[in-house]
Amino acid sequence: MQARMENPAMVVPGAMQALLALGKSAQNGSVPHVIHKLAHLRASQINGCSYCVNMHALELKHAGEPDHRIFGVAAWRESPYFSAPERAALALTEAETRISDRADPVPDDIWEEAARHFDKPALAALVLSIGMINVWNRLNAATRQVAGPLPA
Repeated sequence: MQARMENPAMVVPGAMQALLALGKSAQNGSVPHVIHKLAHLRASQINGCSYCVNMHALELKHAGEPDHRIFGVAAWRESPYFSAPERAALALTEAETRISDRADPVPDDIWEEAARHFDKPALAALVLSIGMINVWNRLNAATRQVAGPLPA
Protein backbone atom coordinates (compact mmCIF):
# COMPACT_ATOMS: atom_id res chain seq x y z
CA MET A 1 0.00 0.00 0.00
CA GLN A 2 1.20 3.49 -0.78
CA ALA A 3 -0.12 6.81 0.48
CA ARG A 4 -1.84 9.01 -2.08
CA MET A 5 -0.02 12.02 -0.66
CA GLU A 6 1.39 13.12 2.66
CA ASN A 7 -1.10 14.03 5.36
CA PRO A 8 -2.90 17.23 4.27
CA ALA A 9 -2.07 18.82 7.63
CA MET A 10 1.57 18.68 6.54
CA VAL A 11 0.81 20.36 3.22
CA VAL A 12 -1.43 23.25 4.28
CA PRO A 13 0.65 25.90 6.06
CA GLY A 14 -0.19 26.15 9.76
CA ALA A 15 -2.64 23.24 9.74
CA MET A 16 -0.46 20.75 11.60
CA GLN A 17 0.39 23.22 14.36
CA ALA A 18 -3.28 24.18 14.75
CA LEU A 19 -4.49 20.57 14.91
CA LEU A 20 -1.74 19.57 17.36
CA ALA A 21 -2.51 22.57 19.58
CA LEU A 22 -6.22 21.79 19.62
CA GLY A 23 -5.53 18.12 20.35
CA LYS A 24 -3.14 19.02 23.15
CA SER A 25 -5.71 21.30 24.79
CA ALA A 26 -8.11 18.35 25.00
CA GLN A 27 -5.45 16.28 26.79
CA ASN A 28 -4.86 18.89 29.51
CA GLY A 29 -7.97 18.09 31.53
CA SER A 30 -8.70 15.55 34.21
CA VAL A 31 -9.52 12.70 31.81
CA PRO A 32 -6.90 9.99 32.28
CA HIS A 33 -4.47 9.61 29.38
CA VAL A 34 -5.45 5.96 28.91
CA ILE A 35 -9.12 6.86 28.47
CA HIS A 36 -8.22 9.30 25.69
CA LYS A 37 -6.15 6.59 24.00
CA LEU A 38 -8.86 3.94 24.37
CA ALA A 39 -11.30 6.38 22.74
CA HIS A 40 -8.81 7.13 19.97
CA LEU A 41 -8.28 3.44 19.27
CA ARG A 42 -12.02 2.73 19.17
CA ALA A 43 -12.83 5.62 16.83
CA SER A 44 -9.94 4.61 14.58
CA GLN A 45 -11.25 1.02 14.44
CA ILE A 46 -14.71 2.27 13.48
CA ASN A 47 -13.32 4.61 10.83
CA GLY A 48 -10.98 2.01 9.36
CA CYS A 49 -7.89 4.16 9.83
CA SER A 50 -5.08 1.61 9.94
CA TYR A 51 -2.45 4.27 10.62
CA CYS A 52 -4.28 5.45 13.76
CA VAL A 53 -5.28 1.95 14.92
CA ASN A 54 -1.60 1.01 14.82
CA MET A 55 -0.45 4.23 16.49
CA HIS A 56 -2.97 4.20 19.34
CA ALA A 57 -2.52 0.48 20.05
CA LEU A 58 1.23 1.13 20.31
CA GLU A 59 0.63 4.16 22.54
CA LEU A 60 -1.51 2.06 24.87
CA LYS A 61 1.16 -0.63 24.94
CA HIS A 62 3.80 2.01 25.71
CA ALA A 63 1.57 3.32 28.53
CA GLY A 64 1.71 -0.14 30.09
CA GLU A 65 -1.68 -1.42 29.00
CA PRO A 66 -1.80 -5.22 28.69
CA ASP A 67 -2.56 -6.83 25.35
CA HIS A 68 -5.94 -8.18 26.47
CA ARG A 69 -7.22 -4.64 27.09
CA ILE A 70 -5.84 -3.33 23.80
CA PHE A 71 -7.34 -6.23 21.83
CA GLY A 72 -10.55 -6.00 23.85
CA VAL A 73 -11.35 -2.47 22.72
CA ALA A 74 -12.94 -3.80 19.52
CA ALA A 75 -15.46 -5.76 21.63
CA TRP A 76 -15.50 -3.63 24.76
CA ARG A 77 -19.18 -4.27 25.54
CA GLU A 78 -18.56 -8.01 25.81
CA SER A 79 -15.20 -7.63 27.52
CA PRO A 80 -14.71 -7.62 31.32
CA TYR A 81 -11.55 -5.50 31.12
CA PHE A 82 -12.96 -1.98 31.28
CA SER A 83 -14.11 0.21 34.15
CA ALA A 84 -17.43 2.08 34.21
CA PRO A 85 -15.77 5.41 33.23
CA GLU A 86 -13.91 3.70 30.39
CA ARG A 87 -17.13 2.10 29.17
CA ALA A 88 -18.91 5.46 29.29
CA ALA A 89 -16.08 7.04 27.26
CA LEU A 90 -16.13 4.20 24.72
CA ALA A 91 -19.92 4.47 24.31
CA LEU A 92 -19.60 8.23 23.82
CA THR A 93 -16.80 7.63 21.32
CA GLU A 94 -18.94 5.29 19.27
CA ALA A 95 -21.92 7.65 19.29
CA GLU A 96 -19.85 10.72 18.41
CA THR A 97 -18.04 8.80 15.66
CA ARG A 98 -21.15 7.22 14.13
CA ILE A 99 -23.29 10.35 14.05
CA SER A 100 -25.19 9.35 10.90
CA ASP A 101 -26.22 5.93 12.23
CA ARG A 102 -29.22 7.14 14.24
CA ALA A 103 -31.71 10.00 14.36
CA ASP A 104 -30.30 11.16 17.71
CA PRO A 105 -26.54 10.89 17.17
CA VAL A 106 -25.64 10.98 20.88
CA PRO A 107 -28.67 9.71 22.80
CA ASP A 108 -29.41 11.09 26.25
CA ASP A 109 -28.62 7.80 28.00
CA ILE A 110 -25.09 7.73 26.54
CA TRP A 111 -24.53 11.40 27.35
CA GLU A 112 -25.90 11.08 30.88
CA GLU A 113 -23.72 8.02 31.62
CA ALA A 114 -20.64 9.92 30.46
CA ALA A 115 -21.69 12.94 32.55
CA ARG A 116 -21.97 10.66 35.62
CA HIS A 117 -18.26 9.84 35.31
CA PHE A 118 -16.81 13.10 34.01
CA ASP A 119 -17.38 16.65 35.24
CA LYS A 120 -18.14 19.40 32.72
CA PRO A 121 -14.50 20.31 31.88
CA ALA A 122 -13.51 16.64 31.60
CA LEU A 123 -16.54 15.83 29.46
CA ALA A 124 -15.79 18.81 27.22
CA ALA A 125 -12.18 17.63 26.87
CA LEU A 126 -13.34 14.10 26.03
CA VAL A 127 -15.82 15.33 23.39
CA LEU A 128 -13.08 17.48 21.86
CA SER A 129 -10.59 14.60 21.95
CA ILE A 130 -13.06 12.28 20.19
CA GLY A 131 -13.75 14.96 17.58
CA MET A 132 -10.03 15.41 16.97
CA ILE A 133 -9.35 11.71 16.43
CA ASN A 134 -12.19 11.67 13.93
CA VAL A 135 -10.50 14.53 12.05
CA TRP A 136 -7.17 12.64 11.99
CA ASN A 137 -8.92 9.42 10.91
CA ARG A 138 -10.56 11.16 8.00
CA LEU A 139 -7.37 12.87 6.87
CA ASN A 140 -5.40 9.63 7.06
CA ALA A 141 -8.06 7.40 5.51
CA ALA A 142 -8.71 9.78 2.60
CA THR A 143 -5.01 9.93 1.74
CA ARG A 144 -4.35 6.26 2.59
CA GLN A 145 -1.64 6.86 5.13
CA VAL A 146 0.29 3.65 5.67
CA ALA A 147 0.53 2.07 9.13
CA GLY A 148 3.94 1.12 10.33
CA PRO A 149 6.55 1.61 13.00
CA LEU A 150 6.31 4.95 14.71
CA PRO A 151 9.36 7.18 15.10
CA ALA A 152 11.01 6.94 18.49
